[in-house]
Amino acid sequence: MLKQPCSGSSVSRLSALFCLLLVFSGCSSMYYSTMEKLGVEKRDILVDRVGDARDSQSDARETFRSSLERFQSVVDTPETGLQEKYDVISDAYDKSLKSANKVRDRIEAVEDVSGALFDEWEDELDLYESASLRKTSKRRLDETRELYNSLIARMHQVEKRMDPVLEAFEDQVLFLKHNLNAQAIGSLEEELGQIRQDVDSLVHDMEVSIAESEAFIQRFREGSV
Repeated sequence: MLKQPCSGSSVSRLSALFCLLLVFSGCSSMYYSTMEKLGVEKRDILVDRVGDARDSQSDARETFRSSLERFQSVVDTPETGLQEKYDVISDAYDKSLKSANKVRDRIEAVEDVSGALFDEWEDELDLYESASLRKTSKRRLDETRELYNSLIARMHQVEKRMDPVLEAFEDQVLFLKHNLNAQAIGSLEEELGQIRQDVDSLVHDMEVSIAESEAFIQRFREGSV
């Protein structure tokens, strides 16, 4: 008997309850097996994790925008004390780094379940007695994998775009930490133009990735893949 698919919210709740299996066993297959017994298929988990990755990118987009504004504020407020300026950009960098790491973790989780799903789907093609049904399933597998490959490529592009921004933020924090003077603030002002361009490129890639994630989720929920 086919199991009734769970809604996205149900998957999230069940995932929260049983994620400790993955942590303590270090075995994804055990986690997926347990979830399947509860009626949660790998497809459901994939959709849920793509949603998590989308949300983490949306949060990161706002964090990076806010961090850029805070770096700009340090340059624009000459009356602010140097130590306070350092604290502002140090905190902005820390929040950006934490947000970026969350994005990376969410992408890794998507890749983990997608690999398990596609391997299982591929193996099950050999179980069909009907050549027609096997052909149809193989076509849908290929379509889904193509859609997924485009999505994960977008997500990795976001990962790469985060690096130069984080590196620039870190450079300014380190430099100001050891050169707490007006000259250091001047160097930050000189770098802000490039940093702003990098943030703008990152935000654009995030928005494209977010939109593609939403389209991916919608197609899965509609059953078109």
